[in-house]
Amino acid sequence: MDKIRNFSFHLFILLLYSSGTNLIAQNKPDSTKLPFVLSKEKRLSEEDLKDKKEGFYVTGIPDISSDPINGIGVGAEGQFFLNGKKSDPFFEYTPFRAEMDLTAFYTSRKQGELSMVLEIPYVFNTKWRLHGELGYEVDPNQLYFGVTEKSLQPLSSGSYDDYENSLSGVKAYYNTYQRQEAVLNFIFERSFFEGKMRFFFGYELSKASYTTPLNDSSLLRKDALAGRIVGYGTSLIPVYQCGLIYDTRDLEKDPTEGVFAELIEEASPMELGSPFNFNKLFFHYKYFKRLFPDKLKKVVFAGWMGINNTQGNAPFFEYQDAESSEKTILALGGPQTLRGYVQGRFAASVIAFADLELRWRFWKGDLFKQHLAFSGVPFFDVGGVWDSFNRMSNLDNLRYSEGLGLRIGWNENTVLRFDYAVSKEDRQFFFGLEQPF
Repeated sequence: MDKIRNFSFHLFILLLYSSGTNLIAQNKPDSTKLPFVLSKEKRLSEEDLKDKKEGFYVTGIPDISSDPINGIGVGAEGQFFLNGKKSDPFFEYTPFRAEMDLTAFYTSRKQGELSMVLEIPYVFNTKWRLHGELGYEVDPNQLYFGVTEKSLQPLSSGSYDDYENSLSGVKAYYNTYQRQEAVLNFIFERSFFEGKMRFFFGYELSKASYTTPLNDSSLLRKDALAGRIVGYGTSLIPVYQCGLIYDTRDLEKDPTEGVFAELIEEASPMELGSPFNFNKLFFHYKYFKRLFPDKLKKVVFAGWMGINNTQGNAPFFEYQDAESSEKTILALGGPQTLRGYVQGRFAASVIAFADLELRWRFWKGDLFKQHLAFSGVPFFDVGGVWDSFNRMSNLDNLRYSEGLGLRIGWNENTVLRFDYAVSKEDRQFFFGLEQPF
């Protein structure tokens, strides 16, 4: 574990250096109204400032979807923004002064979700930031293929649809399990170095139940009875978080320039009330660069890479995601990483991924007093899993997918995302209310 921490720390410092960072320099603030100095890199572009709305506004849409795993879904997603006025000292430096997201969703295959997320940068005009989340979800359609490199084994049928259709009789729902979870999470961040660096600490408490009501002979139950995994059943799990962030993005929700790098460690020790004893180390790096600004309409190259390591007596579901200070990252497969494979398709102690997108805005304008911007987005995803950090030289564990997306920017801070991805196993369509990264 020490080798992994050292590697992640040195990689974090190297990427900061390669981005041309000068953390010690003290530039004068652009506005004397600011209570403290903020870097010019954090200021929104003139184009974004022109389109940014003042005051309070709401964006929301009915959420209608269909996919082979969860069926037909209906619900609603709403985002409430408080931007303040242009006279606000932070108007030019923040995407919003406060944001609340509300989600309610239910599908024909009985997946249901209720959640509320609160985000407040520069609380009371200080260097502190607050992130809070409260949620409840029931999902009887979760998929499990193992938590080792064995999950990389090809399906018995060529495509996922053919494989799922072949599961009948005692094999029906062989890879399916049910998750029922209530979660409370909050994170406090403190800015340094003109707002470009943040230190954070957080706490999460979840009550989770993982069962297999549809098939007592499922793969998950077999692995639990054989002692190959822990976490089957109901658990109350506290998780403690701390980390460092380097952030020069000009607009958090839909950046055109800048870097976001984060190193975060999670721990759930038995000494502090956990039924397990594990820790997770996650590093990820995002890069955004506007291409040919003088010749073309807005074209942005967006890249994202990450590596997550899980160690200790971790429950099986902890191998299937990574926690960021901004949101939970589902890996490997699904709407965020390795699109084109079903969510949770690959899992092991070490997960690594990289996503590349070219976001080309081909039209923008106002409609019914709402500002809209349309972008076409070709993308390519690659990722893999390994049982230990020193096995990452085995490149045969990599998988990839590719696809095409449409983004609709709505009043700057809301992004409607439509992605269609193709892999060797599947073809998937995703719809959501934000960029994948």
